[in-house]
Amino acid sequence: MFCLLGAVAAQPVTPPVAVEIAPPVLPAGEPAPVAPVVVLLRLTIDEEGEVSRVDVRESAGPAFDRSAMAAALRWRFQPARQGEVAVEVQADVPVTFEPPLAPPPEPPSEPPAVSEPEQAPPPSEPPPAEPPPAEPPEPEKPAFATTVRGKAAAPPPAAVGDFQISVGQLADVPRHSASDLMLLAPGVMLANHGGEGHAETIFIRGFDAGEGKDVELRLEGVPLNEVSHAHGHGYADTYFIIPELVDSLRVTEGPYDPSQGDFGVAGTVEYQLGLKRRGLTASASTGSYASRRLSLVYGPPGSSEANFVGLLVRQGPGFGPNRAYANAGVMAQMELRLGDETRLRLLGSSYAARFSSAGVVRETDVVDGRMPCEADADSQFFCLYDPNQGGAAQRHLVSAELRSRLSGGGRFVQQGFAVMRQMRIRENFTGFLNDVPPIGESQRGDATEQTYRGLTVGLRGRYTPGVRLGDQPLPLELGYIARFDDVLTRSRRLRAQGGAPYGTLFDNQVRTTNVGAYASLRHAPLSWLTLRGGVRLDTFLFAVEDQNRPASDRQGPRIPEESIEAYGFFASPRATAEVRLSPHLTWLTSAGLGARSSDAAALSDAELAPYARVTAVETGLGWRLGGEGQPYEFEARGAVFTTRVSQDLVFDETAGRNQPVGPSQRLGAFATSRFTLLERLDVQGSLAWAHATLPAPGAPSWKVWEGTVMPYIPQLIGRVDASLRGQLDVGTFPVSWMLALGHSAIGPKPLPLDRFSEPIFLFDVAASARWKALELGVSVENLLDARWREAEFNYVSNFRGPDAPASLMATRHFSAGAPRTVLATLTVHLDLQEAVP
Repeated sequence: MFCLLGAVAAQPVTPPVAVEIAPPVLPAGEPAPVAPVVVLLRLTIDEEGEVSRVDVRESAGPAFDRSAMAAALRWRFQPARQGEVAVEVQADVPVTFEPPLAPPPEPPSEPPAVSEPEQAPPPSEPPPAEPPPAEPPEPEKPAFATTVRGKAAAPPPAAVGDFQISVGQLADVPRHSASDLMLLAPGVMLANHGGEGHAETIFIRGFDAGEGKDVELRLEGVPLNEVSHAHGHGYADTYFIIPELVDSLRVTEGPYDPSQGDFGVAGTVEYQLGLKRRGLTASASTGSYASRRLSLVYGPPGSSEANFVGLLVRQGPGFGPNRAYANAGVMAQMELRLGDETRLRLLGSSYAARFSSAGVVRETDVVDGRMPCEADADSQFFCLYDPNQGGAAQRHLVSAELRSRLSGGGRFVQQGFAVMRQMRIRENFTGFLNDVPPIGESQRGDATEQTYRGLTVGLRGRYTPGVRLGDQPLPLELGYIARFDDVLTRSRRLRAQGGAPYGTLFDNQVRTTNVGAYASLRHAPLSWLTLRGGVRLDTFLFAVEDQNRPASDRQGPRIPEESIEAYGFFASPRATAEVRLSPHLTWLTSAGLGARSSDAAALSDAELAPYARVTAVETGLGWRLGGEGQPYEFEARGAVFTTRVSQDLVFDETAGRNQPVGPSQRLGAFATSRFTLLERLDVQGSLAWAHATLPAPGAPSWKVWEGTVMPYIPQLIGRVDASLRGQLDVGTFPVSWMLALGHSAIGPKPLPLDRFSEPIFLFDVAASARWKALELGVSVENLLDARWREAEFNYVSNFRGPDAPASLMATRHFSAGAPRTVLATLTVHLDLQEAVP
């Protein structure tokens, strides 16, 4: 669910007060307890004082847990308040089952006396007065354990394009990986030309963000962008994230939040983990092209959704030649309570993958049937030139985060993390075009091998002191990051025959230290106006050992190595003004500066390291209805924006990575909405337009619509996600069912030399039925079996052979998208929590 625009300022929370407390009933069929039995529940109490959710924190057994939860759902409270505003909170409440009172002892029975008939009975005496029955003791009202904790709400949005997206029911829509969850944000398109295991190319907000060069990606605060990666500075792979464990995403489009750091040029995406369902869920899938998928996720019963472990294994030969893949990963998280106000959250992840890639093919060769495959159209479309393409990756990640609420109302968060990473990618975009062989020899090929191996360690923290200005809270936040990367990054040319390396393009040992800090402040000078602003400062120290220098120069022989150090820093102010036009309508205007650090491979010794600066402005409206106890919720947002980047990058087929092209600018707009109803229906739709250009030298900066159109960036992107759930009776058996739809529509992308790509229209559907613990589902991706091009380029190449004359005519190249793919899934739910249809 998107976060509420115009969130209430952070004031002390007044706990809820119990109004109606129904006593728990001893569970039927269970022996009466001989001592008090206590079940600790975590209640979510909404703004109306109703109990909207109950979770077991400390179990006393399934029967007592169910009885305690049934009683708690009937309780009513005066809602908690933050100032004068009712808010939703969570509270830990013990529910006690007292042993039944023992019945009074019966008087001893006496043998009946034999009466003598001739003797008159004695006058009867009044029987002794029975003591009045004891009044049943009133059930004790549950006492709150420690204090009421406000629900971990998202911070107020920094802009209209700052989304807190709850995955919720939209997890039903077919998703290939956790990367596809980014499609829930407006204006996002993903493409992959390197195989299943290669990071996705992200298009967002009019940016070709590559595999992460212009988008900051994080997992629970842990940075995922990899500095000076051989495939591209900022490369970020999210394949290791298990989709079933993703609870929500925060997507900030644009550099408007002071907490956004390096690579946050087009925005920031943070994956937030959580497993709502307790118990074990095992899922096995198989389908088209012998694809197989096995996932196991487990949440200990009675614990919070922050405690889980998950395993995911995927493998298959792929939908065409040279597209095999195999990967496996595990993720685990545990939350520990260290006192009433402190939590320690431990996260670990391990992942390994290997994949093959078909690379790109020339459109003319496919149309003319010259590809080295069968002659039919499909075989030609999914064929390849170079089978020595693909890669392998490993990632191991640990994180520890300490969260504390301070006595004065402040908050303190401290996190430490470490990431070990290894990756190798082999690609060939031009065939036999760029090699300069020894005299008399044939070209050896243009295939490249890009290797990255590194260690990242760091600290991240933020502190909210809870200060006040007069009688008004003054939400001030101070934060920092300290990150160190020690990486080996290398690129080499490979022979077409055998794949042996024959030349080194670069070979660097890079050590980078990033120390950054920010301060942000929120203040409401008027009841209808809220101002937010802050500034961020980042510093970088680069130490590079270039191990690919020449063995001699003009002065004679030399050691083929050289050390380089460089230093850089930049400051980024950001501000937002929020105007409440009505209780449901908000107008936000935001402006900010962001930056992308330098690729260490391009630095010179002792220079002030340059960086790419982005200037962005956005204004738009947010409208929200329902929620707050209503059976439905509807939210809509729309905005227009413009950005200007001082040094942009565009894909270069010769290097196989992005290369600098100078300044760029963008003008765009988006609209998005989401409607939910009773946890039955969830529909989201978005439409985004962006126009990206390279301005002419000396052109005024305010003419953001003029200039040469940037290639490869889609101008129009539409997306719809929908899920419908229900329940029906089959005979005497209740069966839960689900239907889901995902639809992407991508307009033609401009290509170099005034060409345009083909538009893309894709439909994905899914359906499932569940009876008790068993669930059977089927999903179909690319329902209409379209022959679509996942990535499309326009350049000169030569794939005819090492001795064939190279054409100087640019032609289209593309990477084939997957055809219709059907997947059947059997899921077993072994838990104590009833599923909500």
